[in-house]
Amino acid sequence: MADSEALPSLAGDPVAAEALLQAVFGVVVDEAIQKGTSASQKVCEWKEPEELKQLLDLELRSQGESQEQILERCRAVIRYSVKTGHPRFFNQLFSGLDPHALAGRIITESLNTSQYTYEIAPVFVLMEEEVLRKLRALVGWSSGDGIFCPGGSISNMYAVNLARYQRYPDCKQRGLRTLPPLALFTSKECHYSIQKGAAFLGLGTDSVRVVKADERGKMVPEDLERQIGMAEAEGAVPFLVSATSGTTVLGAFDPLEAIADVCQRHGLWLHVDAAWGGSVLLSQTHRHLLDGIQRADSVAWNPHKLLAAGLQCSALLLQDTSNLLKRCHGSQASYLFQQDKFYDVALDTGDKVVQCGRRVDCLKLWLMWKAQGDQGLERRIDQAFALARYLVEEIKKREGLELVMEPEFLNVCFWFVPPSLRGKQERPDYHERLSKVAPVLKERMVKEGSMMIGYQPHGTRGNFFRVVVANPALTCADMDFLLNELERLGQDL
Repeated sequence: MADSEALPSLAGDPVAAEALLQAVFGVVVDEAIQKGTSASQKVCEWKEPEELKQLLDLELRSQGESQEQILERCRAVIRYSVKTGHPRFFNQLFSGLDPHALAGRIITESLNTSQYTYEIAPVFVLMEEEVLRKLRALVGWSSGDGIFCPGGSISNMYAVNLARYQRYPDCKQRGLRTLPPLALFTSKECHYSIQKGAAFLGLGTDSVRVVKADERGKMVPEDLERQIGMAEAEGAVPFLVSATSGTTVLGAFDPLEAIADVCQRHGLWLHVDAAWGGSVLLSQTHRHLLDGIQRADSVAWNPHKLLAAGLQCSALLLQDTSNLLKRCHGSQASYLFQQDKFYDVALDTGDKVVQCGRRVDCLKLWLMWKAQGDQGLERRIDQAFALARYLVEEIKKREGLELVMEPEFLNVCFWFVPPSLRGKQERPDYHERLSKVAPVLKERMVKEGSMMIGYQPHGTRGNFFRVVVANPALTCADMDFLLNELERLGQDL
């Protein structure tokens, strides 16, 4: 960038501040929104780290820069960032760009408040409770509690902490020395945050008993029963089962009714990690996948995934009505949660969480829901299922594509078998060579910027692609492009 006179501080100059923001918003609309969601543009513009550092000129200096330079910085940030709203971005469990949710995010950032007391966030305290009430109703609860958390991992950790506190409330004050050896149970397909949460909360990863999953990735209730018996025989105290509705790789839904039966027999807290699959509750056609979720004690649900509400939007829902969240996490800071305020202090929700400052995560979901209604969001879910089915049927028609399994959700997992390996399944090195294909194709697609698809090994299976069909803007043409592009990128392998 050419040197130019540094821009004076915009503080106290509303005209200059408005001009800057208008210009930045113009860049955002043109570069991040219009180009960033256009199939004619790249998903990403790959640069090696050292080159990217130079292009971004990351160093922070003593002298400020001009508005022209600042706008160029904004363009560069957008240019070299991955466009997760792009119709060819299939890499994560989140994608797409909902304009109403984005409007909510812009307003949230502009107001810059913390959602801990009614006095500084009156609109959002009431809004959060209404959104949580709606989510609980979809789970099947007429009452309960909840909070928005900074990600599904924290929601899962909160659930473990709440279950422990409910059984051993003294541990809040006296710590781990008051506890017997504890055991919690989850399947081998669970999200890694369960292991991390056990470590973070001082339970230790050895406290996590891994229950078998069947060939489709679903927890086996009979093995859960067996694992509980083994833990008790070893002197541990079972206290929680974490089931999953929509596993990360295969998109499996654990059998919640059978798992709830086991929890009921043994008096265990049932948590359902529905971070990915929870939004299926909006679909009358597909919500049967979560049958039994109403029997859970807690549910994690991330609307920033399938509903495209934007990062981050992660709810922890509780059936509890005894104020367990506040009793477990509260510390009654007198400078913030004064009990002699002029309004109902029950509206001060900040003591329900471990954080102090907490960003507003409800507005983007509320505004999108207002615009779409239940029916619009249901159509979005059903359309995603229909597109996933279309992709599966197209995979079956094409040579060189092999499904890992028939999906029941929106995770479509398959191998691309390159020309050199077709018909060679009997070779002793076939699976080893096939496992090397996905990383090569991933590098090629990213460096060309044509699309992004995740891959991973799984158990004894070598690397395969996992296409996540979640972006509400996707069409059959995008599914066709995906398969055609894989064939083009892999034709010489």
